[in-house]
Amino acid sequence: MSMTGLMRKLVLTAAGNKAVSGFFQKYGMRIGVQRFVAAEQLELTVEAVKQLNRQGLLVTLDYLGESVSSREMADEAADMVLRTMDAIRDHRLNSNVSVKLTQLGLLIDPALCLAQMKKLLAHAKSLGQFVRIDMEDSPVTDITIKLFLELFEQYGADTVGLVLQSYLYRTAADRKQLAALGANLRVVKGAYKEPKEVAFPAKADVDRSYIELCEAHMEDGCYTAVATHDERIIQHIIQFTEKKKIPRDRFEFQMLYGISSSLQLRLVEQGYRVRVYTPYGEQWYPYFSRRIAERPANLWFVIRGFFRK
Repeated sequence: MSMTGLMRKLVLTAAGNKAVSGFFQKYGMRIGVQRFVAAEQLELTVEAVKQLNRQGLLVTLDYLGESVSSREMADEAADMVLRTMDAIRDHRLNSNVSVKLTQLGLLIDPALCLAQMKKLLAHAKSLGQFVRIDMEDSPVTDITIKLFLELFEQYGADTVGLVLQSYLYRTAADRKQLAALGANLRVVKGAYKEPKEVAFPAKADVDRSYIELCEAHMEDGCYTAVATHDERIIQHIIQFTEKKKIPRDRFEFQMLYGISSSLQLRLVEQGYRVRVYTPYGEQWYPYFSRRIAERPANLWFVIRGFFRK
């Protein structure tokens, strides 16, 4: 295992420790988590989105939470997403929303989750908005794609899109199936702790897979969200799109809130579409843990915040 992979594994393991999680959940928003999470309240998040929009940045809003344990929690999450869509309309934000299916009851009952998604997509379609379904860990990949295909058939690429992860061996085949339908995809590397039986353990293989997926989806004529902070990959994609004469309105770069802000603005200045994945809400700990695991250096921002307090 590479040093990066080892650090990632250690961080994710530590994140599951009750003492560690308790500490961050008590002090996190006061000592640096706000660098990666816009706010705990929707109203404050709206102001953060307005600031990003003023800088020429697009946004996708993610109400944090996953793996809910009751229908009431799934209903609450769906209601908050509906409120978020209404806030986008009311404040004329240049934003869409991202959702996780386990937050909408996938692990309780797939039929419940499907009903929740249909409610969300019907509202999104009525408002002319777009919903991106995030991909979670590999045990739910099959059911996520299955539900997406059913929703896509009814609502189409203008209303619903999906995420694929380049570290999974299966993703090339999944992408090809989805490209045949014209699906709008966000391509990410993957941030969950996965066994070597299902995911590339070496970073070089994950990066190679990532570039191949993005290039293939663009060449197939499908809208592609290139979600990475890796400047080497970004430059490669820029050169590829110029060589292949792929219009700039057929793809976008996506980055996380609070990370690589100067790079985001530089790409906007160069005329590229850049969307900022902007999480909000009180259930920020799992998301925060994955951000630290992806880049352990991010932990120093929080440590410095702790000692400043």
